[in-house]
Amino acid sequence: MVAAAPPRARIGVILLHSLPALLLVCLALAGPWLAPHSVTDPVTAPFAEPGAGAPLGGDQLGRDVWSRLLAGGGQLVLSALLIAVVVTGAAAVLGAVAALRPKVGKVVERVADVLILLPAVLGIMLVALSWPEGGRFAVVLAAVVLGVPYAVRLAANAAAPVAGAGYVESAAAGGERLWVLVVREILPNLRATLLALFGLRFVEAVYVVSTAGFLQVGPQPPAADWALMIRENSPGLLLNPWAVVAPSAVIGLLALSVNLAAGALAPQTGRKAVTVR
Repeated sequence: MVAAAPPRARIGVILLHSLPALLLVCLALAGPWLAPHSVTDPVTAPFAEPGAGAPLGGDQLGRDVWSRLLAGGGQLVLSALLIAVVVTGAAAVLGAVAALRPKVGKVVERVADVLILLPAVLGIMLVALSWPEGGRFAVVLAAVVLGVPYAVRLAANAAAPVAGAGYVESAAAGGERLWVLVVREILPNLRATLLALFGLRFVEAVYVVSTAGFLQVGPQPPAADWALMIRENSPGLLLNPWAVVAPSAVIGLLALSVNLAAGALAPQTGRKAVTVR
């Protein structure tokens, strides 16, 4: 006998696990309007310790670290979300098609095997160097192109058992078109896998975009960017650690909280045994 999780308990778990990610994303998006000081004008001495008017001290030019921290996450969050959504969506459709059409699946598998061999950071550097005026858009484009192959392999493996189910074969034998099979029969049964995949791709996107920002591929000074803040303020780590620790901490918390939220939102597929009276 099988018992489903109580709906109220399930909703409570989802809210509890999603709240940190929601707060961080909202703070990152609204941060530029909440910053008390300009992100480009000095307000204190270079690498000044926290004090009145600058709760996290000053950076290498005496700019308010707290203001730059509030203003520096919006573009990173939007870039990571865009990469995760596009990669997950493309992988879901291509994976479902590959599972339904074995010949197409073999081609997709071979292309994915080749592209997976290229490390993401190396690929982004190649794109950025060959297209310097592309800025952050070049980083996002490269991350999408290099992220789709691995995600397609996961989605295709998850879709294969669903494509072989009797109701899907019956619908195909009945003359249903390919897009109907993908949208109506395959994708709804991959919700747990796709949500987990979205969480993983978001974390990967945060890592890739942050690494690119640290290497000054994308945002350029004097822009406020969390990864760029880490690079710029590393020489003054011993004078004002908050200028480096604060952006590093929010990047880590953002990745962890979104992954936690995606895991909580995934449908429960496990079964719990209960005592039969």
